[in-house]
Amino acid sequence: MSLTRVHNFSLSLDGFGTGEGLSRDAPFGHAGERLHEWMFATRWWHRMTGRPGGTRGLDDVFVRQFTPGIGAEIMGAGKFGPPGWHEDPQWKGWWGPNPPFHTPTFVLTHHPRPSIEMEGGTTFHFLDASPAEALEAAREAAGDQDVRIGGGATVIRDFIAAGLIDHLHVVVVPILLGRGVRLWDGLEGLEKNYEVEAISSPSGVTHLTLTRMVL
Repeated sequence: MSLTRVHNFSLSLDGFGTGEGLSRDAPFGHAGERLHEWMFATRWWHRMTGRPGGTRGLDDVFVRQFTPGIGAEIMGAGKFGPPGWHEDPQWKGWWGPNPPFHTPTFVLTHHPRPSIEMEGGTTFHFLDASPAEALEAAREAAGDQDVRIGGGATVIRDFIAAGLIDHLHVVVVPILLGRGVRLWDGLEGLEKNYEVEAISSPSGVTHLTLTRMVL
């Protein structure tokens, strides 16, 4: 069976995956871009955005694991758009005509709408479904490839709580946000089911990987 994976999900030291006050002009609220500066510096990101240069070290190695072997993505409504996006029939996500997913992408929302086919192989499908139901649909679309859970924090937390995450890669960023949406709440004892590895990067972030134990 295919794996369910999370990659490059950034957290503050106090466990927030996004800030407070999300809007069309502030996709991560008061956090701004601070959670993702480590990624923006990598060579992979520079190539993704059509720029030369970028770092080649540990951060670049981790960030490149985002794409290989992925056949579908699941994301929450808050990752697809700002509060109220479902009231705008023209809203097609933050990423322009060619989103970076290049796979069938399932958006969990209480306001389903018809699927949207984008450039580059991304098709957004809108589901009002439980984590298990969404994963079943995504696995069917992914074939023999893996499914990526793209966020935000609430969706990842729900999938962890349901026992559906096989590989979890989070990046702990040395900032304090104080408010926003936390990842770890209600997940006490999570480490008992995973092999945990932490690697510090010269950039100041810590890459934390949790891989489900095979019993």
